[in-house]
Amino acid sequence: MSIVKGHKASCFWLFGIVFFLGSCQIDDSISDIVVPDEEEEEEEVIAPYLGVDEQLWVYFDRFEKEGLLRGLEIDLRLAKVTGVIEDLEEEGVAGQCTYGSHQSNHVVVDETFWNNASDLLREFVIFHELGHCDLARDHREDYNPDGTCQSIMASGVGNCRDNYRTSTRESYLDELFDPTFIGELF
Repeated sequence: MSIVKGHKASCFWLFGIVFFLGSCQIDDSISDIVVPDEEEEEEEVIAPYLGVDEQLWVYFDRFEKEGLLRGLEIDLRLAKVTGVIEDLEEEGVAGQCTYGSHQSNHVVVDETFWNNASDLLREFVIFHELGHCDLARDHREDYNPDGTCQSIMASGVGNCRDNYRTSTRESYLDELFDPTFIGELF
């Protein structure tokens, strides 16, 4: 089969500059080649987390995976961590974790916050609350020389500014899953 009528070798030689000089003519015998559609990215199916609002599953799953990347085997299902999205009474509070009570290891994310937050900001709040509920992390108010918080576990009422961005995410997660700070609450 010929790619270019009478000029197969020339077409391959010119392939690199074909857009500059023009295009090769396609032989009628190959004009019915079907180009496959771009493959759609397969959506990952996440097993249910009992007692957790389905919208939170992706963040619970992501939390477990990020922990595993840092050498921690986290199983929020086994730990029976629950979570819901509902209105929180307290002004300016995006999330809460209840621990050490009758409804232990329960994450609540404020519905108004949820409806207005980006994926990264949702992750920030949920990971912070899971830091309390699963990792037993306390608040950590340390800050960098530029005034940004050193930890995702900052309370939000201290003297540091949150700086959780795509570019800083890895360092914040390294600190979140640092075994030095795990278990501070107990």
